[in-house]
Amino acid sequence: MANSLKSAQYLIESRLLDAARGDANAYFDLGIAFSTGTGGVDVDLIQAHKWFNLAALGGNVEGQQCRADLSDEMSRDEIAEAQRQARAWLDETARRPAARRFAA
Repeated sequence: MANSLKSAQYLIESRLLDAARGDANAYFDLGIAFSTGTGGVDVDLIQAHKWFNLAALGGNVEGQQCRADLSDEMSRDEIAEAQRQARAWLDETARRPAARRFAA
């Protein structure tokens, strides 16, 4: 069981690293994890919507469909929060390369 949890955590961590590089498939995988509670994370519809939204913005058609399906289960406030978090993620990841350049 412990190895299984470590593998799940590693998977999430690696997908987060790929997501930070703008990988739409990683966004989608994170949306699946948070919408189903797999990969060692709890079900969190706001996080799931955020990741599906990012996947959709990256051209992932499945992400578009999952975001639409998930929206049917969420309140307007929850969707607004998910969208706010998606914008914040994009803003944060856009600044990372510049910060690294100046840190050297």
